[in-house]
Amino acid sequence: RNLIQLFYGLDYNKFLNNQLNHLQNYCGEKSDLKSLEKVDDSFLWSEVGKYLNESQGGTPGGPTTEDLCCTLYEMLASTKSGDELQNELFELLGPEGFELIEKLLQNRSVILERSLTCPNDNRFQALQEQCKKFIGENAKPNYGCQVTIQSEQERLLMKQYRREEKRNARKEKQTGEDAEVSGEGLTCFDPKELRMQRELSLLNARSMPVLGRQREMEFEKIHYPHVYDSRAEAMKTSAFIGGAKVFLPEAVQRENNKMYEEVKIPHSEPMPIGIEEKIVYIKDLDEIGQLAFKGMKRLNRIQSIVFETAYNTNENMLICAPTGAGKTNIAMLTILHEIRQHVQQGVIKKDEFKVVYVAPMKALAAEMTNYFSKRLEPLGITVKELTGDMQLSKGEILRTQMLVTTPEKWDVVTRKSVGDVALSQMVKLLILDEVHLLHEDRGPVLESIVARTLRQVESTQSMIRILGLSATLPNYLDVATFLHVNPYIGLFYFDGRFRPVPLGQTFVGIKTANKVQQLNHMDEVCYENVLKQIMAGHQVMVFVHARNATVRTAMGLREKAKNNGHICHFLSPQGSDYGQAEKQVQRSRNKQLRELFPDGFSIHHAGMLRQDRNLVENLFSNGHIKVLVCTATLAWGVNLPAHAVVIKGTQIYAAKRGSFVDLGILDVMQIFGRAGRPQFDKFGEGIIITTHDKLSHYLTLLTQQNPIESQFLESLADNLNAEIALGTVTNVEEAVKWISYTYLYVRMRANPLVYGISHKAYQMDPGLEKHREQLVIEVGRKLDKARMIRFEERTGFFSSTDLGRTASHYYIKYNTIETFNELFDAHKTEGDILAIVSKAEEFEQIKVREEEIEELDTLLNDFCELPAPGGVENNYGKINILLQTYISRGEMDSFSLISDSAYVAQNAARIVRALFEIALRKRWPAMTYRLLNLSKVIDKRLWGWVSPLRQFSVLPPSVLSKLEEKNLTIDKMKDMRKDEIGHMLHHVKIGLKVKQCVHQIPSVIMEATIQPITRTVLRVRLNITPDFTWNDQVHGTVGEPWWIWVEDPTNDHIYHSEYFIVQKKQVIAKEPQLLVFTIPIFEPLPSQYYIRAVSDRWLGAEAVCIINFQHLILPERHPPHTELLDLQPLPITALGHREYEALYKFTHFNPIQTQIFHTLYHTDCNVLLGAPTGSGKTVAAELAIFRVFNKYPTSKAVYIAPLKALVRERIEDWKVRIEEKLGKKVVELTGDVTPDMRAIAQADLIVTTPEKWDGVSRSWQNRSYVQKVSILIIDEIHLLGDERGPVLEVIVSRTNFISSHTEKPVRVVGLSTALANARDLEMRKLGLFIRPVPLEVHIQGFPGQHYCPRMASMNKPAFQAIRSHSPAKPVLIFVSSRRQTRLTALDLIAFLATEDDPKQWLKMDEREMNDIIATVRDSNLKLTLAFGIGMHHAGLHERDRKTVEELFVNCKIQVLIATSTLAWGVNFPAHLVIVKGTEYYDGKTRRYVDYPITDVLQMMGRAGRPQFDDQGKAVILVHDIKKDFYKKFLYEPFPVESSLLEVLADHLNAEIAAGTITSKQDAMDYITWTYFFRRLIMNPTYYNLDDVSHDTMNKYLSSLVEKSLFDLECSYCIEIGEDNCSIEPLTYGRIASYYYLKHPTIGMFRDQLKPESNIEELLLILTNAEEYTDLPVRHNEDQMNSELAKHLPIEVNPHSFDSSHTKTHLLLQAHFSHAMLPCPDYATDTKTVLDQAIRICQAMLDVAAHHGWLVTALNIINLVQMVVQGRWIHNSSLLTLPNIELQHLYLFRKWSQGKRKSLHGGYQGPIECLPELMAACEGKEHVFASIVDGELQTAHISQAWNFLCRLPILNINLSIKGCWDDPAQPQNEVPVPSLTTDTRDDNRWIKLHADQEYVLQINLQRTQMGYQGRQDSKAMAPRFPKVKDEGWFLILGEVDKKELIALKRTGYVRNRSTVSVAFYTPETPGKCIYTLYLMSDSYLGMDQQYDIYLNIIPASTSAQVTTDVSDTLSHLTLK
Repeated sequence: RNLIQLFYGLDYNKFLNNQLNHLQNYCGEKSDLKSLEKVDDSFLWSEVGKYLNESQGGTPGGPTTEDLCCTLYEMLASTKSGDELQNELFELLGPEGFELIEKLLQNRSVILERSLTCPNDNRFQALQEQCKKFIGENAKPNYGCQVTIQSEQERLLMKQYRREEKRNARKEKQTGEDAEVSGEGLTCFDPKELRMQRELSLLNARSMPVLGRQREMEFEKIHYPHVYDSRAEAMKTSAFIGGAKVFLPEAVQRENNKMYEEVKIPHSEPMPIGIEEKIVYIKDLDEIGQLAFKGMKRLNRIQSIVFETAYNTNENMLICAPTGAGKTNIAMLTILHEIRQHVQQGVIKKDEFKVVYVAPMKALAAEMTNYFSKRLEPLGITVKELTGDMQLSKGEILRTQMLVTTPEKWDVVTRKSVGDVALSQMVKLLILDEVHLLHEDRGPVLESIVARTLRQVESTQSMIRILGLSATLPNYLDVATFLHVNPYIGLFYFDGRFRPVPLGQTFVGIKTANKVQQLNHMDEVCYENVLKQIMAGHQVMVFVHARNATVRTAMGLREKAKNNGHICHFLSPQGSDYGQAEKQVQRSRNKQLRELFPDGFSIHHAGMLRQDRNLVENLFSNGHIKVLVCTATLAWGVNLPAHAVVIKGTQIYAAKRGSFVDLGILDVMQIFGRAGRPQFDKFGEGIIITTHDKLSHYLTLLTQQNPIESQFLESLADNLNAEIALGTVTNVEEAVKWISYTYLYVRMRANPLVYGISHKAYQMDPGLEKHREQLVIEVGRKLDKARMIRFEERTGFFSSTDLGRTASHYYIKYNTIETFNELFDAHKTEGDILAIVSKAEEFEQIKVREEEIEELDTLLNDFCELPAPGGVENNYGKINILLQTYISRGEMDSFSLISDSAYVAQNAARIVRALFEIALRKRWPAMTYRLLNLSKVIDKRLWGWVSPLRQFSVLPPSVLSKLEEKNLTIDKMKDMRKDEIGHMLHHVKIGLKVKQCVHQIPSVIMEATIQPITRTVLRVRLNITPDFTWNDQVHGTVGEPWWIWVEDPTNDHIYHSEYFIVQKKQVIAKEPQLLVFTIPIFEPLPSQYYIRAVSDRWLGAEAVCIINFQHLILPERHPPHTELLDLQPLPITALGHREYEALYKFTHFNPIQTQIFHTLYHTDCNVLLGAPTGSGKTVAAELAIFRVFNKYPTSKAVYIAPLKALVRERIEDWKVRIEEKLGKKVVELTGDVTPDMRAIAQADLIVTTPEKWDGVSRSWQNRSYVQKVSILIIDEIHLLGDERGPVLEVIVSRTNFISSHTEKPVRVVGLSTALANARDLEMRKLGLFIRPVPLEVHIQGFPGQHYCPRMASMNKPAFQAIRSHSPAKPVLIFVSSRRQTRLTALDLIAFLATEDDPKQWLKMDEREMNDIIATVRDSNLKLTLAFGIGMHHAGLHERDRKTVEELFVNCKIQVLIATSTLAWGVNFPAHLVIVKGTEYYDGKTRRYVDYPITDVLQMMGRAGRPQFDDQGKAVILVHDIKKDFYKKFLYEPFPVESSLLEVLADHLNAEIAAGTITSKQDAMDYITWTYFFRRLIMNPTYYNLDDVSHDTMNKYLSSLVEKSLFDLECSYCIEIGEDNCSIEPLTYGRIASYYYLKHPTIGMFRDQLKPESNIEELLLILTNAEEYTDLPVRHNEDQMNSELAKHLPIEVNPHSFDSSHTKTHLLLQAHFSHAMLPCPDYATDTKTVLDQAIRICQAMLDVAAHHGWLVTALNIINLVQMVVQGRWIHNSSLLTLPNIELQHLYLFRKWSQGKRKSLHGGYQGPIECLPELMAACEGKEHVFASIVDGELQTAHISQAWNFLCRLPILNINLSIKGCWDDPAQPQNEVPVPSLTTDTRDDNRWIKLHADQEYVLQINLQRTQMGYQGRQDSKAMAPRFPKVKDEGWFLILGEVDKKELIALKRTGYVRNRSTVSVAFYTPETPGKCIYTLYLMSDSYLGMDQQYDIYLNIIPASTSAQVTTDVSDTLSHLTLK
């Protein structure tokens, strides 16, 4: 039984006395009583056993018999009298032990004799062990449990232990004083001492609260190692002071007279230095410590005591020490410990940690910032202040390692947590200064910060160390418990003895109650005390509490001194530098200063000028001033000590309270901390003069007798709301848990009565669960009533609302929100708003005082522009007046009004901002506008009607008033010249300045275009162009924020609002920003909407743009769905083919398939099947394919799927089912896989992607297999609306076009999700069917400007959705990026960690899972899989993806987080789908844009598994402003619009190059074939067409064609004929079409390629290709790019790190340099870049060849080799071997065959390149192994060898074919001699005729090295992402002229092959040398070149007939 002993004072004593008397009677008659039982050595044992059984009921955990015997024996053996003993025994055994006590006392002597047989030596040890054991057990839960519960037994044991310890201590002490101690002295207790203890405890009992402080005393008696608390140990005397009972230290002097009562507490002696204390010297620290403590010799005592814990452990700490004990440096020690944990290889990793220092006052924060900055500067650590005065931008916060902040500010920052998730999770150390503030009004803020931090530590398992610093406080244990400090390690308590200068304290209480008399008496006492100090030769500081009081007091003291004739003592000693000082004072402008100084007095307060204050501080520290009268700011801000300080009066005016309050204990301590100058004084004196009734208050406070209590209950509502808005508390259970982290909970358990918990309730509910739940429910109801949260009492769920979030972010109190709810509506004027704000609870403390009324009246008349209801008499009237006066910049006189006004202004600004957000969320346009303006009015202190130029401080006021008189508006002035303005203002020079200011006022120009999507939804594209000049002084360096909203003036409603920032660079470049959003419209159409843009900071900066609906044509209504008929399901036998039937596992088709079976299988009409996912569309495709197999066996079927992943999936399925089982050839044709022509020609079914098929079918005339296609199946055809839509459109149009030309019908089957406007797809419409599984959709909106925080705030709701909708069934979560998959997964794991079963989503054995995890490559995936969460995105390795897919499909893991591509990719249905965010980051525009709605539908379509679920669920988490839009579309079918317009030019180019379009008319006709044309007719406004009349259409289309053709002409792709109608394709156009490039790319090649471009220039041209514009540059990647650039050889433009082209450039360089990439995304991006690079380079090569540029062509080929092998061309080609790095090259250089020269002259000497290495190895692996043996592992060697022995070596024979006129030479083929020795040798010059065509025939033969395996044509390119075929370029060039003569590509050379290259000889005869280059397209260092020597002779006539010319030049360049 863990009894917590609770005593009820008096009854217990009565009971005790009765019992004792009764016992005494026994003991008196002891001699007569014979012992009734046989007493032997087992007597004690058995009796005790009996007692234990009765009393403890044999409960386990009670004291054991042995322990108790031991204790009892000790007691009986002591030399105490029976009386004393019986008291003690009674205390020990309690009332149940009567009989036992009786027996023990009777048989005391016998027991002692008999039991001597027990070994007696180690009894004390045994006890000690016992106690240690208990303490040990107890120490375990001390981290987590808030209260140490002691069992009865432990209590007694601890008591006994302490008693023994004391006894031993006394023994030692006595031995020390007096060597000869009598033998009994050793064991005896001093009876006198005992009696004193007894009395003391009775006294204590009288003064204690009835409900035991007993336990507290118990606590403190446990001895903690670092607690130096003399008061707990010392004797206290109690005294009645000021009518209240107080405990005081012994040596108190008291004086009591008529005028005052005085209590003097003398200073304590300093603590003697202990044996184990070692002072820490700075020189012994490590380097970091020495740097930070530069200039200090050593740490002081306190710092040395805590050094070990602070500097070398991670323990939480609480340090209670007197002011001035150097706590700042303790904080410093912990900061250094944190820094030392983040040092790697001598570098501090600054981005891994943050330290937050929370200081209670702004002044203190500033001081700390300075201190830490100085100290940490040598370490390069930045320290910034983050307070109400010092805002930091997000970037600054990220770049700072240490933040110094105030509690409120930090609370607000972490309330928005998620925004700064990064921030709050980076925090590794939280330092709380002045923790004893917990019991002041600001305590709750500290509690909520700590609770939040501790919960974060537990939920994210991160380590955040907490360091609490506080003044000495009595219940330090509670505070330690609250901060989760282990009291045995991290709790340090130092009492007053550790002050650097001990402090004597004097308390004076003035007795009179009359105010005037009180003041006089105070002055009197003050003077006496000051005089006493002055006479003793000390300086004094007198602290008063108002600025004007300083002067009054100083003058008063001086007056008294003069009157009493004491003034001589005050005069300053006339030292040498006195004259200097006097001069300085006389210079001061402050009259009082000058007047007081000669008499040795001075004053100091914050109202004085900085220089005057500095002067006074210096004069005081130099001793020229004897008495300094100052306000408390001096104590806080400046460290200026004096021997004595006097606090005169303790009433201080608090603006916050609006009345006089008692001086806070904090201030008193801070002021007393200034007493005593460390260098000069032995002690300091602090004197506090207060009224008699407050005397005891200050005494108890300063002698720390009041335990500090929690104030948390008062602000529970606000804090709970903050946690709910943050998402950390979502239900009652969590809220109850959250309260258990607060100090409130610690104190409620320690002292329940104070918090209104009855004793009985506490006993019933010791963990206070019920009580906490009650609290939470009450508060929850309150908040729910105020609409700040939604509280569902049934389930106990909380969900936050907009109102609650706004309140939390703006720190608005619950009562204020209630006021707003009552008073605030959509139609209030500015005056009403100010009146509402004035009634906020934040201002309730501001009172109206008599003395202020007149002044307020004048302020009301002079400065108030709006009515102030309530007038001067009411406090809300006063607030209103002060606020308006503040805005009008009115001057105030009275001190209290000035401070009130500052307080009002600060809070009003915040409240108005909050109201603005509320109005915006409620969608009230007029109100929103008013409030935004009002909030700027308060910020700028300017009324809205004054000239906006008043915002510039550079313009003089006179000019501004003139502007206002003349009524010159900004717009007028923009159009005027500067001299005109100057003349109007009669001030010519100022014109320029005014003009500049006018142009600096931010303004924007908006242009809106609207596109109707359906009849009820409009898409608005808004172009915003900044139109002002940027000036860093005025606008800062980031950007100007704007609000923009669309309002409907008739209905008074906002349909869309957003916040956007116009970036500085956009302003300077005047580049427009595009916003796209959707808004609803209603029929009948309103006349117009307004789009309003208002600057967030500037008054008078706004713009309006009108959306007009006059010419709006709404799209047609859509036809309804096909009804799903109720047909009998068709059996599969209907197929009529056994082998087809065998392919299906089911027996009957589903309803949809049944209904369409006939159409698909028995007719040839085009079909569009729109049906939801999961309805078996693949089977429909198969039916159509089977029809082709049956009816047209020779033709082909083409199946087009939008993603490679889908193609793979279909191939894997169909390879088995169609190829193996039906024997039909299936071929995959994608970017990754390009089969050869033969395979395609033989295929029956081609599966491909749209782009690839487009590329292939472009040249359909000369590709017969394209013409053989008889069916085209397009899956997911609703992608037409996507950016890849145009390709599908072109394919379908082209197919229809081809079939109209070839007269062979091609059937088109489209499969899609349900579409709205299916009939525009113009195929036989078959309908939109119903889903097979019904779907339930939930949409939740989330606020938040910024994407990342918004995503983070969705994690908790996502977790809850899983818990509530699908606790055990599979869940798919779609996110927008790979980074999001990772972040989401990690957050979910954090939520799981707090559950009972964190692995609940893992549905398999953990051991099996671990085996799987071992095979996974991705480190994050390893972590998440262990929790049953999979991740799926393109950045994963193929094998990892497969693993995840299998685990998910087989339900081994429950949750899969995937990027949106998976929705299209793989068909994994799940029971629940969560779409987390509907935007993705678009690299091109660098902003977040919405998914196409089709994607969202597709994702939702994955919900519900037809086999298992009767319904699916989808939860869509969206940005709250888009919620309505999605609500609408998920239930209405969504139309697909065409996006062909953007890419029309490229597609026209393809058709022109293919020859299908030869004139402009053809181009017009071509457009009419497209889907775009159909939509244009249906929804003209969408495409900016005004009406659909014939002429308008014609005009529209022809201008469209003109524009596209013009673009093509500019890119040199086509030529428009003379007739301005016919069109000719040019080479460039053909190249673009062939390589599928965009036309601007080709144009750029033409402009930028030069005859001799080097590799660097080519790399730049390659990366500037249009194809790379889409490469995403995500958030913060510009910084990563600039970091990456530092490590790469080629410099890039430093201003373009956010450009995708620059990123491409860097990625390629990194690829060549093997550089480390900053994050996994970059690796995937590199893949994307490399995918395209080869294609683009090939096109570049064709361009170079077309121009005949030899150098450029060779360099381009080198670039291709670099891309494939991933090395620089200038690196040794040996580096392309796997595992060989730079550091290995020396192995090859030093190698030579040396001694063992092989007979047949193998290669000798150092090896520099691959061919040399191959020659050296001669195909033997062991030779290679011997070279690299020392450095590589065997596995690595064989990998490298594998690569080496497969490298191709080609041998070459050349011959020239042609016709010679020499009849003697009948042959027409001349071999080209290989290298001959002599240039003069005539044989080597081949004679050819001038200007003739010849053919160079090249025989290539591959020689095999040591490779025996099967050869394949694939190149070895370990660093290239795709499989690549080996190939060769043959280039014939003339080096002298740098001219390329011919270029030929050839494929893989298996054994031998022959290539012919045709060329023309030069026209002029003479000798020339041609060079043939044989270049690999895959390998570096394998190229060869041959010279061909030609002797050109004049042409003969007979040779005109050329024979055997294989190829003509025209084809050459294109091959």
